[in-house]
Amino acid sequence: MPVLLRSSPSPVPQTIDSILNSVDGECAVAARSLSPPERTVLINEHTPFHAASTMKVPVMMECYRQAHEGRLDLNDSLRVDNSFQSIVDGSRYALDPADDSHEALYHHLEAPRPIRELMRVMITDSSNLATNLLVETVGPENVTRTMQKLGADGIQVRRGVEDLKAFQQDLNNTVTAHGLLVLFEHIARGTAVSEDACAEMIEILNAQKHTDMIPARLPDAVEVAHKTGWITGVRHDAGIIFVPDGPTYVLVLLSRDLSDVPAGVDALARLSRVVYDGLEGS
Repeated sequence: MPVLLRSSPSPVPQTIDSILNSVDGECAVAARSLSPPERTVLINEHTPFHAASTMKVPVMMECYRQAHEGRLDLNDSLRVDNSFQSIVDGSRYALDPADDSHEALYHHLEAPRPIRELMRVMITDSSNLATNLLVETVGPENVTRTMQKLGADGIQVRRGVEDLKAFQQDLNNTVTAHGLLVLFEHIARGTAVSEDACAEMIEILNAQKHTDMIPARLPDAVEVAHKTGWITGVRHDAGIIFVPDGPTYVLVLLSRDLSDVPAGVDALARLSRVVYDGLEGS
């Protein structure tokens, strides 16, 4: 059962259960307000899920961390090459532009693009090509190590996107709802790297173009700095919700094995609204 959003009797936990029971698939939820009194929802929060594109947030954070330590200059550029090394055997593979949600970057092959631009399209457009370029630059092992230091132990970044040989051997990037909750809490509180870096990350996350889950049923005045993720049967969304004159909170929605993806997405969008209403009324 989810933890109560408010201490007084409330239909919120029952409503959340009812929504999740309507989903033909497995889900995990984590939510927590950032100011007292703390209100929390935790459901399957330590269950590992394929990360899909939610792993792009830890990659962005690692870019800022290395920049903060003087190991990376975010004003530099990277050459755009579509050739990457499988973590299984070192063989090379390329991304298919048709399978990437941001094709524009493929028009700049063999040319340099600014790291800041690559980070932005990695998040806002979910560019796989930008992701792999940045993963190679900062190192997946460094991303995972940073997550562990932050206490986001459920997040493991092993590789770039579309490494088919690794996927076939179940060598995937993984997340838990609790891990993403901790990650976004650090960003929201300005403790992930530095206050300035976190403010920049929030600005990028707030420009997210895929908005069919957490923000879909929320009032227009609510700002959501978030990152979605999807592969076959999987739909995720995680982020920080800024409510005018109300509580700021973090919400993580993970799902897999969805037999009806549109129905699953709609259910999770409804769940997002239930959490919002519960926190607003607390």
